[in-house]
Amino acid sequence: MKWIWRGALIAASAILPALIGIASAAAAPPIDTHFYLPDAAASKIVSVAKTGDVEAEVIVLTEAVAITETGPKETVAKFGEVYAFSPSFIAIRREVPTVLTFWNLQPDDEHDLMLTAPDFTVLMHLTLAPLSKTSYVLTFHQDGIFTFYCTIHQPEMNGQILVLPPTSTK
Repeated sequence: MKWIWRGALIAASAILPALIGIASAAAAPPIDTHFYLPDAAASKIVSVAKTGDVEAEVIVLTEAVAITETGPKETVAKFGEVYAFSPSFIAIRREVPTVLTFWNLQPDDEHDLMLTAPDFTVLMHLTLAPLSKTSYVLTFHQDGIFTFYCTIHQPEMNGQILVLPPTSTK
């Protein structure tokens, strides 16, 4: 009986790492390399257009916090290059068309922008080419906190959009 248990343990120890690897791969979301605007379902949460009548404008810059070319070498060696969005917090009103312009100020680093709903559903994913401006008119149709981030430079490069109820018309 002792030999049977030993055989079972040896077999389990050979199979377990493979099963853990399969489970880990299945649990990790795939990296999205496609760029897109909201589809029909996501447009019920936020409408996105290239142009249109707007009531507000926000400019968000990419900021190099610590980079190889100019940053402290010890910091870059320990943490890698660090970037941020500035501002990283925006408050706007629901149903107010707002131009969001993202300026990538880095001449040699591409960023991207992933916008997620309060339930973490991905609404849009854009590329921010080096030394470029990318503008869209966003109209949010739901209140809540929407997160935007650069998937390339996580976890530091992120921000939030707080969508507030419309102002009262009294």
